[in-house]
Amino acid sequence: MNKELESLVKLLDDPDEQVSRNVEERLLSYGNEIIDYLESAWEQSFDALVQQRIENLVHKIQFNDVKNDLTLWYQGGAFDILEGMIIINRYQYPDMDSQKIVYQIEEIKREVWLQILYSMSPVEMIKLFNHVFYNVYGFTGNTGNHQDPNNSYISQVLESKKGNQISLAVIYSIIAQKLDIPVYGVNLPQHFILAYVDESLAESPQEEVLFYINAFNKGFIFGKKDVDSFLKQLNLPPEVQYYQACSNTDIIRRVLRNLTSSYLKSGNEDKVTEIGELLKIVEDQGPAL
Repeated sequence: MNKELESLVKLLDDPDEQVSRNVEERLLSYGNEIIDYLESAWEQSFDALVQQRIENLVHKIQFNDVKNDLTLWYQGGAFDILEGMIIINRYQYPDMDSQKIVYQIEEIKREVWLQILYSMSPVEMIKLFNHVFYNVYGFTGNTGNHQDPNNSYISQVLESKKGNQISLAVIYSIIAQKLDIPVYGVNLPQHFILAYVDESLAESPQEEVLFYINAFNKGFIFGKKDVDSFLKQLNLPPEVQYYQACSNTDIIRRVLRNLTSSYLKSGNEDKVTEIGELLKIVEDQGPAL
């Protein structure tokens, strides 16, 4: 295979556009198994055009991987929101160690677990959780640079401890659910909040929510009347979907829309287009299984 790759890479600077397109398609067909080879070829080349074309090829291969993995995640039922967030993260950070993200989540979970008593009331549990999440680990809303795309990438939020409403809420809910604390995302317009759900206490989904949590505001606890007031301010009707837990697919769609907004603001049209392709995967292929 190496001889063919070597020959193909040598043709990357061919002035004939048809030849260079054919070469690119052939190289893309190999998939991610040739990334190491391409990166080595980039280091050995002194031709700026060849280097640029290699960079574009590597990006296309990695982007195809992200699209394929997101499709599999979605069509497989979208059960694991952490997996979905890691797939989105790989769009911008293809070389990241996904296991590091898992370890960081587990570390916070362990810290809460060491302190929590399951005899506590739901509010007491959340207050303890908030202490660990915000005071011990220092998570906070990124109010200074809310449009930064890194607010939507889970690896960066775990490193910087700063994020937007949805990224902080997702990390919060992932850890809570690992501790059997029933906290789930609520897809509120212009905001994203969490709901503490107790299925044993109610006959309808809306009544299952004991209270709501604002992950962007240090885990502030509030009630249904506050959601009513918020919707009234936006002149929106109090639809059921604004009060109860949303799906993992809803969350990923919202993360992708946030990224679209961030890249639009920075004028990065290529990324807007690519994020649009990812959004199309979770919007146009029918409901998840």
